[in-house]
Amino acid sequence: MDIREITKDVSVAPQIAVDDLAAIKAAGFASVISNRPDGESADQPSIAEIKGAAEAAGLRVAHIPVVSGQITEADVAAFAKALADLPGPVLAFCKSGTRSATLWTRAEAEKRPAADLLARTQAAGYDMASIVAQIAAVTDKKIAAPDVRADIVIVGAGSAGIAVAASLLSRKKRLEITIIDPSTVHYYQPGWTMVGAGVFDAKDTKRQTDTLIPAGVTWIKAAVAAFTPDADAVILGDGRVVGYARLIVCPGLELNWDGIAGLSETLGRNGVTSNYRYDLAPYTWKLVQGMKAGRAIFTQPPMPIKCAGAPQKAMYLSGDAWFRRGVLKDIDIQFMNAGGVLFGVKEYVPALMDYIAKYDATLNFFHTLTAVDGDARTATFKVTKPDTDPTEVTVDFDMIHVCPPQRAPAFIRNSSLADAAGWIDVDQATLRHKTYENIWSLGDVMNAPNAKTMAAARKQAPVVAANVIADIAGKSAAAIYDGYGSCPLTVERGKIVLAEFGYGGKLLPSFPTWLIDGTKPSRLAWTLKAQGLPQVYWHAMLKGREWMAEPEKTPA
Repeated sequence: MDIREITKDVSVAPQIAVDDLAAIKAAGFASVISNRPDGESADQPSIAEIKGAAEAAGLRVAHIPVVSGQITEADVAAFAKALADLPGPVLAFCKSGTRSATLWTRAEAEKRPAADLLARTQAAGYDMASIVAQIAAVTDKKIAAPDVRADIVIVGAGSAGIAVAASLLSRKKRLEITIIDPSTVHYYQPGWTMVGAGVFDAKDTKRQTDTLIPAGVTWIKAAVAAFTPDADAVILGDGRVVGYARLIVCPGLELNWDGIAGLSETLGRNGVTSNYRYDLAPYTWKLVQGMKAGRAIFTQPPMPIKCAGAPQKAMYLSGDAWFRRGVLKDIDIQFMNAGGVLFGVKEYVPALMDYIAKYDATLNFFHTLTAVDGDARTATFKVTKPDTDPTEVTVDFDMIHVCPPQRAPAFIRNSSLADAAGWIDVDQATLRHKTYENIWSLGDVMNAPNAKTMAAARKQAPVVAANVIADIAGKSAAAIYDGYGSCPLTVERGKIVLAEFGYGGKLLPSFPTWLIDGTKPSRLAWTLKAQGLPQVYWHAMLKGREWMAEPEKTPA
């Protein structure tokens, strides 16, 4: 029996046994509330058995059964009434205790500050962050005084958060900036594609977060549970409240591995891999190295996703490795794309199709991965071609590289900052929130219609910084974001199709015109050197034209 106190009057617990009731009475409880429907599992005692043993022990009993994820306001009202009517202390239970903790949190929402709700449930071992975020989205009535305040609070210490902090300080050095992020490790995620191709070592793609946060910036190592924008405050998962004058939100997005049935259970074995996770990218390369024949599937889910070129890059680089080893002719490459085109900007498609032909890959559009059976080595896809009824196909595989569906984190989706789809709702030019004038957002989590890439965040950071500084000075927006994004599609070792574009697919090449025209390759080598990049063969498609730079001696 695992009893967890929330208040002196209410505790929760996972499923109790009939024989526990006497001990519950001895522990000082006067009443028990069951929140579990009868018949959920074969080993579960019925409510009749619980009631009989409880009454024999001198305990009052209430049965308020709820289904996980389907708790209604009526359920909450019934739970609140039971707490008011039953003698205390009260022990509520369900299978894990989570439903009981959820009911308590929602029942107490009008009486307690959000920070107190979080602190008490967290101390009991239950994560009510998403529940409190939903509560905070509709009411700001109960907000405790901030524990700390800052001129600017940045949520997220990824590439976007660190870049915008540095950009702000370069413009106004005495700003009080606080970054909130629970992760002690910062990952260079674009590098995982190269780990999966055997080019990079995984350990070279991570650093300690504290080594990257700009000097003078305060780092709070905690998760955000909820936003209370009308009170200019952020509530942390441990219940602390952080106040701000201006807020920048850039926590990145969430990989929804559980959005594909059976995937989580088989990742990293049975030939199932993904370059979208640090620990799995090396397994991709292991599979590629070991494969001599069979079928290799590469999937791409519905948009939006971060680095939309990454699912293709995994395919191209695997095909290149098999080509170099002389086994490509015996490998059936299948690209399963939920969308209807190979790449969203048509000017780059011809160059990519050259490599589709080289690797003899089959393109399957409108195929969305819905399930993976690792033991059987089968993948199931929903096929939704235009003007036809949806169908389902199951395909055998020897190797499958999965790009998972993606979404905003729950504390974003459930907040008042989000649009109907769950993304931070910003003006696409200024990146300022459409409702809250002291909030900005950048990176993968906001809803501007740009590609979600690190290259985009690099361009967005100075735009947000300039506009925040302008706002501090009482001025209007000083910078405009044009939707720039970049996908350097590595099609073989040493060659890329460099796609650069803005809103609406407008081509936005960053190389000077003389480079696009194919002249002065030595200056390109110098450019690569200046950016700290290795000197390699670069294959770029800019404005629909092919341009090649051969390696040569790089200027010092």
